[in-house]
Amino acid sequence: MFVSLFLWIFWLGFLLYLAYKLYRSLRIVSAQECIIIERLGKYSRTLHAGFHILIPFIDYDAYYHTLKEQAIDVPPQTCITKDNVKVEMDGILYLRVLDPQKASYGIEDYRFAVTQLVQTTMRAIIGTMDLDTTFETREVINSKILEVLDQAAEPWGVRVNRYEIVNIAPPKSIIEAMEREKKAQITKKAQISLSEGDRDSRINRSLGVKEEAINKSEGEKQKRINEAEGLAAEIESIATATAKGIELLASSIKTKGGKEAVKLRIAQRFIKEVEKIGQDGTELVLPLNLSNFKSVMKSVLGNEDKKA
Repeated sequence: MFVSLFLWIFWLGFLLYLAYKLYRSLRIVSAQECIIIERLGKYSRTLHAGFHILIPFIDYDAYYHTLKEQAIDVPPQTCITKDNVKVEMDGILYLRVLDPQKASYGIEDYRFAVTQLVQTTMRAIIGTMDLDTTFETREVINSKILEVLDQAAEPWGVRVNRYEIVNIAPPKSIIEAMEREKKAQITKKAQISLSEGDRDSRINRSLGVKEEAINKSEGEKQKRINEAEGLAAEIESIATATAKGIELLASSIKTKGGKEAVKLRIAQRFIKEVEKIGQDGTELVLPLNLSNFKSVMKSVLGNEDKKA
């Protein structure tokens, strides 16, 4: 009875194992996935999306691969720049499996291999750059790493689409020094801007003063021209009036009694002028013959009296 129980358990286990193998011989592959099948230890075929039947005990699903683009996190690593500054850098790698057979048999673990290659390449590239250059040329670093990975990953059946640097972390002391330098540059730019503004303000004020002086001089020039023209017109008018007066006087003298009228007018004018001179508090020194008015008048108009 013990033997029969053992045989019953054995056959039950065998049937379960056979059912499992038959179940494993049925494969449903999802989209963007593939399975590498080995037959008797050798590569047989690659199963893509769809329903597939394997030969039990002969066909074996050796490798599974996804054909989607994969994002692999590259761990932080310490790199030394050309100017001997240690920086920690990490990134993200984007790749896709193009040939599942090469990805299975070309290398043990393509994800690990690509990650290590990225780290070594990054250290080599950063070693040729100064610290400031690493911040300014991220795209250049990414393109150089991508170029190296394309050549190395081709035998692995993998294509690296892009690599992006996530963080560049220099030491704390370097960060503080860079912040001080940046602050100094900002202060310098602010002072330059203020000085340029003050310079422009001074230039504008000087131009304003210059234009004001020019306008004043032009105004003064025009004023003097106008005054000169007015004075000339006034002199011309006075001269014209005087000439007319002289002409009238001359014509009046020629008339009958004109000479006597002129003499009378001169005498009256002379008397008025003498009255002005002889005001109170004024001391005068006069010629002796001034008291003899008639002799004075004869000295003034003596020629006319003789002709008369």
